[in-house]
Amino acid sequence: MSLSSEGLTLLLLITVVMLCMKQLFSYYKGNKYHLPPGPTPLPIIGNLHLVGTKRQDLVFMKLAEKYGPIFTFYLGSSPAVVLVGYDVMKEALLNSSYDFGNRAPVPLIDNFQHGQGVFFSNGEIWKTTRRFALSILRDLGMGKSPIEGKIIEELHYLNELIRSYNGKPFNQKVFGNAPPNITFGLLFGKRFDYDHPTFRKIVKNVDDIVILAGTPEAQFYNVFPILGYILNTPHVVVKKVEEIQEIMKKLFVELRESLNENCWRTYTEAFMLKDQMETNTAENGKIFQEKNLLASMFDIILGGTETTAATIQWGILFLMKYPHIQKKAQEEIESVIGLERPPTWDDQKCLPYCLAMVHEIQRLGNILQFIPHATAADAHFRGYFIPKGTLVIPLLTGVLYDKTQWATPREFNPDHFLDSDGKFLKKDAFYPFSKGRRACAGESLARMEVFIFIIGLLQKFTFTPPPGVDRSDLDMDAEVCFTLRPKYYNVCAIPRT
Repeated sequence: MSLSSEGLTLLLLITVVMLCMKQLFSYYKGNKYHLPPGPTPLPIIGNLHLVGTKRQDLVFMKLAEKYGPIFTFYLGSSPAVVLVGYDVMKEALLNSSYDFGNRAPVPLIDNFQHGQGVFFSNGEIWKTTRRFALSILRDLGMGKSPIEGKIIEELHYLNELIRSYNGKPFNQKVFGNAPPNITFGLLFGKRFDYDHPTFRKIVKNVDDIVILAGTPEAQFYNVFPILGYILNTPHVVVKKVEEIQEIMKKLFVELRESLNENCWRTYTEAFMLKDQMETNTAENGKIFQEKNLLASMFDIILGGTETTAATIQWGILFLMKYPHIQKKAQEEIESVIGLERPPTWDDQKCLPYCLAMVHEIQRLGNILQFIPHATAADAHFRGYFIPKGTLVIPLLTGVLYDKTQWATPREFNPDHFLDSDGKFLKKDAFYPFSKGRRACAGESLARMEVFIFIIGLLQKFTFTPPPGVDRSDLDMDAEVCFTLRPKYYNVCAIPRT
């Protein structure tokens, strides 16, 4: 049924009135409950006029200078409590992990995940699915030698692809070819050639989804879901996710044909067997069913490909920008493991400068501004009362760029992770994977991948800007998508062996 122009105008008017009333009620309730102070919201838009659609994290850090490390920011009519800085993040995510441990609704993602999966679910579904995923991925070798061998094998294929350019410029996207195959191995038990249609389709769709999720349309939709009636982006995202799901379903068929209840080899097979055995039901019904499998697999694909690929891309960009750091890391690699044997995870113990450099890439690269949380119960925190279900924004940037924790927070400086003797120094404020109940489930795998891939690339190549491009002209600003990627760049890889 279509609305007349008069009917549409009336609908919009009613919506505006309802939003204004909701905001007045929220603002009154916030004052009543003694939420943290913050900028005064405007009708309908709240405080959205204070931020753009790009680096909201930097705006939040600026606001923290005025309102303190915990303040209230209105996204439309909904109050969000923003946490900025190491001290407040540690207190909230570690010391009060249960209170701040729920995932907040994200309408764009909820449209296709429907409260299922590992990352964006809550309650019994989240606890059971996350516990299962961690257990199975560990059994499959996540963070251990079995998966290390797969990473080293994939490093070889990536090096061969880069070598094929013969020192000529190529796009940063090349570095994104390797991480997906590690994830596909865990999920499907196979690797794909980089030009395989299935590989290219999944990688392309994930890339499109990540880009679309960072557009103004997607961000406005997350604040005002009613805009879904007129915005196309949410529907395009769902369509691309469904295309990935269709590929996954075809791969399910192959795995089911060889499914052995006494011996599973992949996350998908283990989930299928759990599905067959499950008799208990949760508050929302059966947990181990196809819709949860599809959702958790999408979470693993998104988390296991985009973030690692973006980190490697940042790493190469930083090393082009600072060739003296690249050279120092290469000298350490050559003196410790040489130029022939591929790096291993154990080599980090003997490569303190390289390990510090990789950590600094993850810190300054800062792949995620934040992933929204919500209070799981009424919370009393730092003298404020935060009602159950309140949106919470734990700002990862606020920790990774905290000037009280880092000597030069906005500069690429591996010395942040080295002591006076040149030994690797662990830092409590290293939060690229977040902390607490909602910390990244694949952290150990991501650490291993990033280290082996970056060290393995530096072992074989020296990375420089293309001819005619000066290092001083390299753009170090982020491209804001679902993640914070480097802006598109080309690079030359000069073989060292």
